[in-house]
Amino acid sequence: MPDFIKGLELSRLFFREAVGPLLEAEFPGLRYAAALLGTGSEVLGFDDRVSTDHGWGPRLELFFEEEDFSEVSPRVSDALARKLPYSFRGYPTSFTEPDPTDNGVQHLMAKEAGPVRHKVEPTTARRFFLNYLAFDIDAEIEPADWLTFPEQKLRTVARGRIFHDRVGLEEVRARFAYYPRDVWLYVLASAWARVGQEEHLMGRAGIVGDEIGSALVGARLVRDLMRLCFLMERTYAPYPKWFGTAFARLACAEKLSPHLRAALAAATWREREGHLCAGYEAVAEMHNALGLTAPLPTRPRDFYGRPFRVVALHGFADALLARVRDERVRRVAARGLIGSLDQFSDSTDLVSHAGWRATLRKLYE
Repeated sequence: MPDFIKGLELSRLFFREAVGPLLEAEFPGLRYAAALLGTGSEVLGFDDRVSTDHGWGPRLELFFEEEDFSEVSPRVSDALARKLPYSFRGYPTSFTEPDPTDNGVQHLMAKEAGPVRHKVEPTTARRFFLNYLAFDIDAEIEPADWLTFPEQKLRTVARGRIFHDRVGLEEVRARFAYYPRDVWLYVLASAWARVGQEEHLMGRAGIVGDEIGSALVGARLVRDLMRLCFLMERTYAPYPKWFGTAFARLACAEKLSPHLRAALAAATWREREGHLCAGYEAVAEMHNALGLTAPLPTRPRDFYGRPFRVVALHGFADALLARVRDERVRRVAARGLIGSLDQFSDSTDLVSHAGWRATLRKLYE
């Protein structure tokens, strides 16, 4: 068993020591970029030895100029298949064929003869973003686009690594670094609206003895508070598998995590409410520290005279929307605060498959 190497570092070394020198020898002067930007836990930096059982290994993407792609990509792929080593740092460089019964997953495959079935994948910046985000990089990124890009994919684009760039890939990637200010304000407002829609329901379920229902609402509120924290720290949130892992790396996590863990572990709604209120107060303080609006109260209050403690009634969503200047975003907000794709749906099929984006954009048009 070879020593485990984090996937991004393995790909960097694979390019520097194997792929790059081979391309220089076979195609001197070739203009291209080499990167790892797409799917995979390793692109986020969260991979471990368990991750090596599928899709993981010495791999990367090669980005060519659009006008060169058709002529260059088959020649490069063929040269790599003939001349790459059969292993790198103890890991095979060949992969199995995509498994049609397992979402096209590929596994490392040891090989000692014949061509390498590598995963050095040729593409162009335009082809990559069309496939990954269903977006044409020749177009302006409009509010409806931002709101239908899954954060998981935006995070991989932002957190992936570019190893070599002579085609302007970094400039293209920089366009997706984070939401424009007014889109950000709208998504923040929508996140506060979600909290406001449910924070009183946790106690309402509990007061009639439905502790399971109360716990479910409480867990949703914990997730919504965490998502607010990602937004306030201007960091894309990953999908559920790594959501908590990524949250633990936020600046606010040390202060907030004890309250959130206690809320999730609480046996009664009263206990749960106490821990959530501590979380509400901390997140409200974070909002005020951003200086996006005039300071708002941070202490929870009763919900219209009912004995349920809430914080969103202080008006965070409305205060944020009042700062929006982009008329396109204001029109979206006027139709209701459904927020971004990740805020109104956690369907894996809807979030993962870029083909839905054209349909989803109509929600904002």
